[in-house]
Amino acid sequence: MSELTLYLPETLQHRLELLAKNEGVPLTSYILYILTKQASLSYTIEVNGPKAIDQQQENFAAYLQQLGKGSDEQIEKILAERDVVESEPDLHPETIAKLKLLIAEQQA
Repeated sequence: MSELTLYLPETLQHRLELLAKNEGVPLTSYILYILTKQASLSYTIEVNGPKAIDQQQENFAAYLQQLGKGSDEQIEKILAERDVVESEPDLHPETIAKLKLLIAEQQA
């Protein structure tokens, strides 16, 4: 484990000490918990609200209009030339179903 020295404003240190005391943990453990929680937020899934979803759909429809439509031959050629990759080993159909369920619950 690495060591890091932090210089905190006294008011922040006092607040963190109170929060740690309320949780019944040492200050260093509480700070580590807070930092870990904050860092993990970048790995979470955020569900968009109905307005954001509607806006995304409108943007996508406008984008499709700008693109136009390729012929069936053009589409087949592009699909034949694409790189095919293996699915991630942890991405099972059950995982996808669970994620869809969680997203639906968040939207409800």
